[in-house]
Amino acid sequence: MPTSILKNIQGIVLFLICCSGMGAQTFAQAIPDQKVLDIQELPNYLKADKRKALEVHGEISPERLAAYFRAEFSERFFYDHKDFYARLENYHKIYGNQSFHKNRALDHYHKYAATTPWVLPFDYQNGGAVNAYALRHLARQHKMVDIALHYFEDSKNPKYIKYFEEQMQSLNSALASSAYEKIKDGNGVYEVFRSGYRIFNWLWIHNMFLNETEYSDTDQLRTIATLLQHGQHLYERNDSFRPGNHQTKGMSSLAVLAILLRDFKGTDQWYKRAMLRLSEHLDKEINPDGFQFERSVHYHMSDINNYFYVYQLAKINQIAVDKRWEQKLRSLFTTLSKIAYPDKSAPVLQDDTEIPWAEKNDISGAMTLGYLLFEDPEFGYFATDQVDDRMYWYLSKTQVEQLTNIQQKQPSYGSLALEDTHYYIMREGWEPDDKMMVVSAGLDPDKPDHQHGDMLGIQAIAYGQIILPNYQVRYSLKDFELFKNSMVKNVALVDNELQGKLWTSNKGGSGFGKFKKLPQPTPIAWETNALFDLFVGSHDGFKDSGVHYSRQVIYVKDAFWIVKDNFQSETEHDYKQVWQGHYTSETGPHLLRSSFADAVGCDILQLKAVDTATSSGARGKNWTVIAKNNQKEFSFLSLVFPYKGYNKRIDETKDQIRLEGWETHTSEWEMQGKDTGVIAKGDQHFFFGVQEIKQDELSLQFSVPTDVYLSLEGKRLELQLLGDQPTTVQLHQGKVSQNKRDIKLLQPGDRIRFQVD
Repeated sequence: MPTSILKNIQGIVLFLICCSGMGAQTFAQAIPDQKVLDIQELPNYLKADKRKALEVHGEISPERLAAYFRAEFSERFFYDHKDFYARLENYHKIYGNQSFHKNRALDHYHKYAATTPWVLPFDYQNGGAVNAYALRHLARQHKMVDIALHYFEDSKNPKYIKYFEEQMQSLNSALASSAYEKIKDGNGVYEVFRSGYRIFNWLWIHNMFLNETEYSDTDQLRTIATLLQHGQHLYERNDSFRPGNHQTKGMSSLAVLAILLRDFKGTDQWYKRAMLRLSEHLDKEINPDGFQFERSVHYHMSDINNYFYVYQLAKINQIAVDKRWEQKLRSLFTTLSKIAYPDKSAPVLQDDTEIPWAEKNDISGAMTLGYLLFEDPEFGYFATDQVDDRMYWYLSKTQVEQLTNIQQKQPSYGSLALEDTHYYIMREGWEPDDKMMVVSAGLDPDKPDHQHGDMLGIQAIAYGQIILPNYQVRYSLKDFELFKNSMVKNVALVDNELQGKLWTSNKGGSGFGKFKKLPQPTPIAWETNALFDLFVGSHDGFKDSGVHYSRQVIYVKDAFWIVKDNFQSETEHDYKQVWQGHYTSETGPHLLRSSFADAVGCDILQLKAVDTATSSGARGKNWTVIAKNNQKEFSFLSLVFPYKGYNKRIDETKDQIRLEGWETHTSEWEMQGKDTGVIAKGDQHFFFGVQEIKQDELSLQFSVPTDVYLSLEGKRLELQLLGDQPTTVQLHQGKVSQNKRDIKLLQPGDRIRFQVD
């Protein structure tokens, strides 16, 4: 082989070896993910056309590069930093939370050194060990935003800008020396959620400081270099879908970085990957009914924010977003309005964590965002003249101005079911005194981490009061497990068994925990009509004890609810109902009462004999357990009757119970069955435990004891099956067998109408 050819081959081989060894970094100029670029290196990673446009005599000075990005952030960011002072003044005028930010800022400042460690164990500056929970919040850098805001209130003391810069640099140094908590330990500082959270906070601070002389060109470029490393780190570690809000947060931040820093090589790939992952999360984690798959209002609203950032910034930068994105995002707001209480708040569902022990969720901030995005007056109905204080900094100038002129239209949603998430809403209407109940009957099969032990649990509001509450929680509290399980839910139980089993904390010991075993629900029937709403469902939570369980909830419009809990077993058990709220036992366990400061009250009446009512509580919350002991089969038949004013209560001094014209235990129909009951009003009847009902020469026979609604007006008879099992029914008329009619098999919820002679 000629020497010249051999040398050429050797040169090519050497070139390929170099490409393989130094590879992407040297020749393709890929942004490194394990080190932060020096600011002098940044021009080498610009796209060719941008580099060419910025070069002067073949060089790009740091001053020129910083000036360029200040100008671009003015156009690209959520708001123009040149208007920052006016925006800050308006922020203080709206929220007035300077002391709040000061307290949080000084708390962080005194706890952590600027050059803080990033791996456990280490101590706070002011004493005490930093635990896993605190480290995770340090990694999010959320209180660094308070320090940035406090800078402007503390005579613009430069020490706060320096503190921000040095703490960021301490993380960069920890990265270089591998002295930081790794993801495998559960407290990973660069875990996708924490990185994503940190990116948003640092971008927020960066834009606040861009007008400040103390935030020098070098400081600005170091922040950009750090954000580039974070972006590449997220890009390389999210090449596949992983369920849950952690990846969603990270990919939201990656998309935002890709838009803001699109002058750098590789950011187009960042954007594609981020949008692909986010689209997968939208498709897989926003159920077709519009609710976030983890079934929590808190996480639902968190996802709204994650998608909002990207959608908002794409619109500002005139980047087209797929229509499916827009539709899914809009559905998140629509669903909040569907589940909202008449007072414009929302129920507490699963791991809602904003305000521990609160009995409602404030959705006004989220719905205000929805209004600003879509200008839908039904979203505006729940909106106020302000968004959550954090989200204020992500509004455009036009949107801030819109806050003073929000159009409102009362929603028209009535009772409805979220068929995929399995929340069932029984609603009277939208006036302040109207009643509403939500039934929880779902379990996500892929990630039930945020699910509570509330299967077939209920919550209700009436006359502006939460009559059957549930409570928000906090991961770091020692009794988190208690407040996540069934004793603080409106559910039914067997013996001393709770629904949530095999409790486990997550890796890293941050306080978050979950149940490895939860009941599998089976919704059986849902029906809504002008007279009543019906939910029927079961779950297998007590199968290990040999107990079959089901629950029926009937909303008799617009008066009260009937709750029937059914237990069947071959052995004896203690069966229980748990009722949340400050209830007292009135004349024995058959009547519970809760009274509020405005004379609104709620009575819970047992229509079948029970044994005991035992009250308990924690954290200022109370619950009462109704028990029927040593039974193989039993059904609680309970009336939940809210009222306004003393004279509207159930009169505990009388045997005959009358509720808004309805009467218990009284009917012109004769009932046969096992432990029967009836609630009637004129020609309308709810029968329970019947196998036959008859009046004069007309009778209805059922193949199994069951529950039915029946009305007879003239010759028109209407029957609807309320029970949890299918049944056949036979109609008998007159005294001869030829007048027997065979009726087809009815499934729970089925309705049939026919003429009688």
